[in-house]
Amino acid sequence: MKLKNKIALITGASGGIGKATALLFAKEGAKVAVNYFSSENEAKSVVEEIQKIGSEAIAIKCDVSNEEQVISMVDQVLSKFGSIDILVNNAGIVFDVPFLERTVEQWKKTLDVNLLGTFLCSKYASEPLKKTNNGKIINISSTNAIDCFSPEAMDYDASKAGIIILTRDFAKELAPEIRVNAIAPGWVDTKMNKDLPKDFIDEEIKNIYLKRFAKPEEIAKAIVFLASDDASYITGSILKVDGGHG
Repeated sequence: MKLKNKIALITGASGGIGKATALLFAKEGAKVAVNYFSSENEAKSVVEEIQKIGSEAIAIKCDVSNEEQVISMVDQVLSKFGSIDILVNNAGIVFDVPFLERTVEQWKKTLDVNLLGTFLCSKYASEPLKKTNNGKIINISSTNAIDCFSPEAMDYDASKAGIIILTRDFAKELAPEIRVNAIAPGWVDTKMNKDLPKDFIDEEIKNIYLKRFAKPEEIAKAIVFLASDDASYITGSILKVDGGHG
């Protein structure tokens, strides 16, 4: 087991990549704090699945863009498990809206959850992570931040580009006690993408070398790698997991 007895806090873990990561972490021996914002039943279901695997878990409601709630979430994890070894900043939202129809409120909400949330969770988890002298932070960015362009989601793209910069800054600031890296997934078969038009999906798949969207479990495997000692000399890096794209 690559994560035996490690304590992991995973934001946005009630579904999609977060859920897949929580379950894979548990299979690798970790105890998991499953963060959610609105999907309480789904989060509790993830906790039950982890318990069936044979590990421990707790569901914690928290708006990651709310500083007081983030502080409380970290305190709850410490109260339950005593420490934090791994933080996965996965919580994120997107509004697919034409440029001229996009509102300031949508911009602010996207940046607050995706970018400010990553900052706040990293800030308040950093002290317990440092105490382990082998802490890990894995941020979930996107290929939209690097080489894929979506004008209808430009605030999402900007937030994910900001996460890349945060990752590099955190890696320098928190070294050597904490390693900080990011995953940049391409298209993933998740609830967030379930309503995309079939014609759009077909066109996107033509540009993917492997001719399909990723499964959430495939992104989770990359996250486990960065969270494990297999990546002991990797920090400040951005790992693209996009099936090839051109």
